[in-house]
Amino acid sequence: MGDLFAMKKNIQDLLQERILVLDGAMGTMLQRYKFTEEDFRGERFKDWKSPVQGNNDLLSLTQPEAIAEVHRKYFAAGADIVETNTFSSTTIAMADYDMEELVYDLNYESARIAKMVADEFTEKEPHKPRYVVGSIGPTNKTASMSPDVNDPGYRAVSFDELRIAYKQQVEALLDGGSDMLLVETIFDTLNAKAALFAIEEVKEERNIEVPIMVSGTITDASGRTLSGQTAEAFLISVSHIPILSVGFNCALGANQLVPHLEVLSAKTNFAVSAHPNAGLPNAFGEYDETPEQMASQIKEYVEKSLVNIVGGCCGTTPEHITAIANVVKDIKPRSLNVNR
Repeated sequence: MGDLFAMKKNIQDLLQERILVLDGAMGTMLQRYKFTEEDFRGERFKDWKSPVQGNNDLLSLTQPEAIAEVHRKYFAAGADIVETNTFSSTTIAMADYDMEELVYDLNYESARIAKMVADEFTEKEPHKPRYVVGSIGPTNKTASMSPDVNDPGYRAVSFDELRIAYKQQVEALLDGGSDMLLVETIFDTLNAKAALFAIEEVKEERNIEVPIMVSGTITDASGRTLSGQTAEAFLISVSHIPILSVGFNCALGANQLVPHLEVLSAKTNFAVSAHPNAGLPNAFGEYDETPEQMASQIKEYVEKSLVNIVGGCCGTTPEHITAIANVVKDIKPRSLNVNR
């Protein structure tokens, strides 16, 4: 317990001193390896009954060196915090590959790899400690909306099913060495509440404190999440538990996030985070914004004192993170009222 409690104080202290930098996209980097179905399977899953190519989380088990290398590149680029390769590592999301039973291994190994690399960098530069945040994605099912337009009362998943799945993920992420947890890319706040509920359960059972980051996603120009909440409504609905930070990621580029970050920044004493995409996708679903373009927009965030933690989502690379880290390195962070 001591370690995690010290970590929480440590992160809080750091947030008072400077803007922290989160890593960029994992998927974008893994695409560069051009892994085949055989590469995804590795030796352990060579006879698996269904196709697994595209299951990036599985690469923590079958191509761990590649995962470690991506983390190293982001730390070398200037990141303070890297996310574990576990965006889809729940029984609910892994059902697509019939891999529900692998959830503990996936989360544990992903956290262990990231922690090993973080420790390497912290040992080399003790003045700049590096951290691992366990990535908890939204799953591919929603608890508050029906997937069937003809049956609006139907739900593909229940709150309790989500809570149980998230709890398994959280336990393994912590066992593997995650310093913090990030409930991210939230499009349905009820799903996020199930994750937060599960985290609180684990904290209570283990008698530990764990810093929690929460990051929603604004899905379109209406400025709402998929489940219909504005930035302020989203903030209110997750503010009942003590979290380290609240923010937005994915869906939009850095520019489009500004008004929503302004709302969060004005209305909360939590730290505010942002890890936007590298612009909006082009006709081929690719992200074109250069590191320089993205950094100039992040500069607006910091000049307006909107953020405490910044990084990148889809389409971002170590080059983007270096450009962002250079922009924020000498700028004072948004001030925090830590006695909230």
